[in-house]
Amino acid sequence: MQVSFRVVLLSIAFLVNAPVFAEQDMPVLKVLKSPTCGCCVKWMDHLHEHGFATTVEEPDDLEAAKTDLGIQPQFRSCHTGVSAQGYVFEGHVPSKFIQAFLASPPARSIGLSVPGMPVGSPGMEVGDRFMQYQVLVLNEDGSSSVFAEIQTPEDQYRQ
Repeated sequence: MQVSFRVVLLSIAFLVNAPVFAEQDMPVLKVLKSPTCGCCVKWMDHLHEHGFATTVEEPDDLEAAKTDLGIQPQFRSCHTGVSAQGYVFEGHVPSKFIQAFLASPPARSIGLSVPGMPVGSPGMEVGDRFMQYQVLVLNEDGSSSVFAEIQTPEDQYRQ
């Protein structure tokens, strides 16, 4: 039995985009990233394991896209998730905080950020190494406040 080239290509496309075809009630984040970033893919794996589906865009000018979304330079990391409602999730934000934010977004906020790339955050795992970090609420006026303090690796996953 011969399989057409088109059937093979469609099958590959489906497998590559499988998270997009996930259950209808799964929240979907559009992830803006560089084509060469591996930790971004690992962060998306974390999202998939915790109830999110993703789509990927690789803009020619990622920094301009972040500016257009209202993310100030001091809050940036290597990738940005954007919810269907337009909220941004900058960097290695643990999925439990994205879920909490989407359930009750703070007034005049645009999303959450984990600035930089803290070792041990979702997608930045390096053995048992871990850096404490903060998850910040990003506000429409460019300011931020602390949404969560991550003191241990378990804080990223425990409810």
